[in-house]
Amino acid sequence: MTQPLTNTYTDKNGNTYSLEYFESDSFEHLPFEDCTQCYGIAWLDDKFIVVNNITKPGSWTPVGGSIEPGEHPDEALVREIKEESNMKVLSFKPIGYQKTTDITHNTKPFYQLRYTCEVEPYGPFESDPAGKVTEIKFVGVDEYKQYFDWGEIGDAIVRRAVGLRNL
Repeated sequence: MTQPLTNTYTDKNGNTYSLEYFESDSFEHLPFEDCTQCYGIAWLDDKFIVVNNITKPGSWTPVGGSIEPGEHPDEALVREIKEESNMKVLSFKPIGYQKTTDITHNTKPFYQLRYTCEVEPYGPFESDPAGKVTEIKFVGVDEYKQYFDWGEIGDAIVRRAVGLRNL
C-alpha cells in the first residue's frame, strides 16, 4: 500500500483523532518513544484471539495494550499477549501501524503498532493480572466483525495478518 488508509474518530469525550494506517514490514523507522500501543492478531490454529475489556464494557478487541516506558514494542507484544490471554508467542511479524493525531488538542502524533503472531497456551485463561480482560474468545476470519469492527483499517489489518500467515 503506497497511500495510507485514513479515518477520523471521535471519542466519548468529544475529542477527535485523525487516523492514518500504513502497512509495514518493520517498525524500526518509527520513533519508539512515540509508540504507545501494540496489538496482535494472535493465531491459534485457524482462529485468533479477541479479548473483552472491562474498561469498555462489551468491547472486544484483538489482544494487546500499552507499551511501557523503556520497553521495546516487540517485548510489549509478548508481555501483553501473555498477560491478557495466557498465551506464549511463538513467532510474530509486523503488519503495519496507525499514526494517530489528536486534532482537538493539536498534539504530537503517536503510533499504534499491529502484528500478526502464532501462539500456544501456557494453560487455560483465568485472569488478566491488571484485571481489565474478563474473557477471551477465538474467532475465525469470517466472524471477527461480530466482535470488533474497525472499518476499512481493521479489514486491512486482518487481511494482511491472514496473508502473512500463508507465506
